[in-house]
Amino acid sequence: MINLKGLIKKNVLLKMTSLNAVVIIIRLIISIFVQRELSLKLGEAGIAKIGQLRNLLQMLTSTSSLGVFNGVVKYVSENESDEKQMSKLFSSAFIFGASGSIVSALVLFFNAEYISVSLFKTIDFVDLIKCLAILPPVIGLNRILYGLINGLSDYKKHAKIELGTYVFSVLLLLIFLYYCSLEGVLFSIVLSPLISFVIIFILFFDKLNKHIKLKELSLDFSFVKPLLGFTLMSFISTVLLNYIELDVRTTITNRINIEEAGSWTAMNFLSKNYMVFSSSVFTLYVIPQFAKINTGLAFRKEVLHIYKTLLPLFAVGMIAIYVFRNLIIDIVFPNFTGLESLFKWQLLGDFVRLATLVISYQFLAKKMVWSFIITELISLGLFYGLSKYFVDLYGAEGVVMAHFYRYLIYLVIVIIAVWYYFKSNSKAEVNA
Repeated sequence: MINLKGLIKKNVLLKMTSLNAVVIIIRLIISIFVQRELSLKLGEAGIAKIGQLRNLLQMLTSTSSLGVFNGVVKYVSENESDEKQMSKLFSSAFIFGASGSIVSALVLFFNAEYISVSLFKTIDFVDLIKCLAILPPVIGLNRILYGLINGLSDYKKHAKIELGTYVFSVLLLLIFLYYCSLEGVLFSIVLSPLISFVIIFILFFDKLNKHIKLKELSLDFSFVKPLLGFTLMSFISTVLLNYIELDVRTTITNRINIEEAGSWTAMNFLSKNYMVFSSSVFTLYVIPQFAKINTGLAFRKEVLHIYKTLLPLFAVGMIAIYVFRNLIIDIVFPNFTGLESLFKWQLLGDFVRLATLVISYQFLAKKMVWSFIITELISLGLFYGLSKYFVDLYGAEGVVMAHFYRYLIYLVIVIIAVWYYFKSNSKAEVNA
């Protein structure tokens, strides 16, 4: 019999994956109860509104730090033992954070009425937007500190922070739900970055002291230029993606109804819950690992290792989700009649997406800015165009069909881009 414990001990990726799996399973168990409560009390329309706010908050996570998260991960993994370089890195990162936070706060505060009407078709949520305008400094600092945690590959601390943040955010959400209904839920979502900030300081204080020496921070612009590429990449992948999701949800609402938009938002929520499992592994393991690889052969070996480790686990999980989809709907989203038809296409798209993301993280690890931007724009353009076309033909199901077709095409494009990168590098070494 295979010694599973010994196998996990030897395989760093499996070790991270197994710890992450524990966190994700706990999160899923809690989220089943929470989503059921939200579904029963708020219905599809309420879920759609929650989706609008979550997209805005995701955009804010990028703009508040000017998208330096992946850059911090990369340069921390490369300079962990060099105190001078680390001080320069965080001096530059905090300049980005301060700039992004100020601009984000001002835009939110002075455009609160416009944002409220755009997202919720009413001015009733102006106070919510103005409350959110106070938080960009906290959100920006969170992203920089998360970058440090991921760059150090401190997956145990990362798991504790993720779980702690989730549990306390859920408690706050439930309290606000029972006392203030939809408005309370939206306010609890706005306050969740503050909870994350407090937990990071409690659990990660010693490492913060060791790697970020406040007395040595200054107006040092050494890493500004290297980080700018990551800013641009983050704006494309986070801000533009969430803007497109907002627009697609609005399109479903306008062309069909808000209930269909709520069903698609519910499907998206389920997807993001199991995909968060992969994203945390990628930033903790894949970016630091790829950053150290310089040959096509080593890259292929690492990609195959990741595929052999992760893809079978995901395949089994996704098949189980599909087989028990009606049970999941009955338990988590009762009365969401339009949800069942979305599972097949969403799961197929997410599986191809996982395979694609493993390779595309090379763009971040090696700071292949233009490769990332061009391929990401093609990917988002495909999703946006296909969604707009299919939604008239198939309703909300057309959007998840667009999701699957987009990633099939994107996978081929990414493979070609990475192959060309290593081919160009090998030619340059021969000619040198």
